[in-house]
Amino acid sequence: MLSRFNIHQPWKVRIFSRSIGNPAAILVGSCSSSSHPSPEPSTKPSSDQHQIFPLNKIIASCVRSGDIDGALRVFHGMRAKNTVTWNSLLVGFCKDPSRIKEAHKLFDEIPEPDTFSYNIMLSCYVRNGNFEKAHSFFDKVPFKDTASWNTMITGYARRREMEKARELFYAMKEKNEVSWNAMISGYVECGNLETASRFFKEAPVRGVVAWTAMITGYMKAKKVELAEEMFKDMTVKRNLVTWNAMISGYVENSRAEDGLKLFREMLEEGTRPNSSGLSSVLLGCSELSALRFGRQVHQIVCKSSTLCNDITALTSLISMYCKCGELGDAWKLFQGMKMRDVVAWNAMISGYAQHGKAEKALSLFNEMRVNKTRPDWITFVAVLLACNHAGLVDIGMEYFDSMVRDYRVEPRPDHYTCMVDLLGRAGKLEEALKLIRSMPFKPHAAVFGTLLGACRVHKNVELGELAAEKLLELDPSNAAGYVQLANIYASRNLWEDVARVRKRMKQSNVVKVPGYSWIDIQNKVHHFRSSDRIHPELDSIHKKLKELEKKMKLAGYKPELEFALHDVEEEQKEKLLLWHSEKLAVAYGCLKLPEGSPIQVFKNLRICGDCHKAIKFMSEIERREIIVRDTTRFHHFKDGSCSCGGYW
Repeated sequence: MLSRFNIHQPWKVRIFSRSIGNPAAILVGSCSSSSHPSPEPSTKPSSDQHQIFPLNKIIASCVRSGDIDGALRVFHGMRAKNTVTWNSLLVGFCKDPSRIKEAHKLFDEIPEPDTFSYNIMLSCYVRNGNFEKAHSFFDKVPFKDTASWNTMITGYARRREMEKARELFYAMKEKNEVSWNAMISGYVECGNLETASRFFKEAPVRGVVAWTAMITGYMKAKKVELAEEMFKDMTVKRNLVTWNAMISGYVENSRAEDGLKLFREMLEEGTRPNSSGLSSVLLGCSELSALRFGRQVHQIVCKSSTLCNDITALTSLISMYCKCGELGDAWKLFQGMKMRDVVAWNAMISGYAQHGKAEKALSLFNEMRVNKTRPDWITFVAVLLACNHAGLVDIGMEYFDSMVRDYRVEPRPDHYTCMVDLLGRAGKLEEALKLIRSMPFKPHAAVFGTLLGACRVHKNVELGELAAEKLLELDPSNAAGYVQLANIYASRNLWEDVARVRKRMKQSNVVKVPGYSWIDIQNKVHHFRSSDRIHPELDSIHKKLKELEKKMKLAGYKPELEFALHDVEEEQKEKLLLWHSEKLAVAYGCLKLPEGSPIQVFKNLRICGDCHKAIKFMSEIERREIIVRDTTRFHHFKDGSCSCGGYW
């Protein structure tokens, strides 16, 4: 290849032994199937030079469709070629990582490469991550244009090697918008928003790419207000990527409601959504339990000729329906999909797992294997979650062992968290601790948080203290570590220890996330906090709860006082328990929804043990299904029992 850089070779046309007179015949024979033989040479007289342009078009068409072998047959059948011919085939080779050597060989054979030829090879090196060779090649390129420089700068920026990118950027004589965009986007990806902002302000032309990069950076850094200012101050027309950056940013920063509002604005401005944007919107619907909005998005998908068969859009809808409690709608959508990838299977398996339908989830996993869809690590998280929610310890252990043995899926932190939860909830706390100590990597905060939760269930003070200590070492600001440990002490009436934990929490400036529940009544969301004093119909709700309490006690209900985490008299504890947020929401549903119709309540924390017990009684007294979604799963209460079977 060195000769390419040292010797100037004049342009020349290669002459092959035969002429192709019918370009259309080549197109049919080459791009439709690689098994077709090359067409026989035509005996009709033709000008070799006149054939170059149409045959180049055929090669380009083959390359675009991925038929590189077809393009090769046309190439070898041409008596005359120009540089465009060689470049077209070179593009095809460079697209396929397995044909890089052929690309090198072809480049060396080009009679007179132009700048585009060099840029194709340079891009090939960069795209395949061979930056040492790319830089060496770049240094030897005899004529570099703006695209050559931008290829290298963009490549380094995407690898977050900003020193090398900046060195080339300042050495570049003629910069364009792409050059500035590469630097801005690179610094944004590195999290260096200060330098990104400086480049943004210095850029002579700020296009939509630069604006969108800054918005994305601010959202990732949780600087939502700065992202909003940037979005508002845009001097160029926003494109779909810009809208998506804002919407996804809102959802990721726990401002899903703002994301859905902005999505409405986007539609009103006439911008059509794509599957990526819809995924963010539907995630927002899931977080808000905004089923009605999710159904409207479903209508948009159905009316779009492209989105109606888009796997990403349909999978996002399945996930939304599962998380909003509409498992039946999710299943119908899944069954109607023409094609399913592993993500679609994962969404449906996870949905059944969240709803405590372990048998269906595991059956679907087996069906997935029969359909020759290879499970990934997320699939096994869903499978282990299904076992977890049904208390299937032995089966869960078998799936955990089969991951590496049968599927070569290496366990990740999420898998260990599931297994610790599975063992811990079954009371096998020592086994859970042993598994943590056997992890091939450093245990993460979540796995100790899970162990601490299991210690709370089984009131194991000694192991709970160990789990809390490890959790707070890894994540000192984790409120759950303090709260769960205090709850363990409270369940054993160790009030001095409770006070000590709360004092330490206060000294560490850690604030507990307040628990609240919500319910949707006639498209209006009603929020409740424990001992709520704000809701306008609180008197009626308290009256309803008092009525239910009397009936529950007659049916055998006894309040679980250990869940009243305050050192007060029993009567006061019962009152505090009765006014927990999930009970207030259920009582309001009983007042407002038609008799016998289901009640669906959502909670931002794990449902408390007393509420779980009480709602079982309520479902039987009210003769209706009550569904509660907490942070980990759905609880379907009906006829005095729960779908979790007491295993939660």
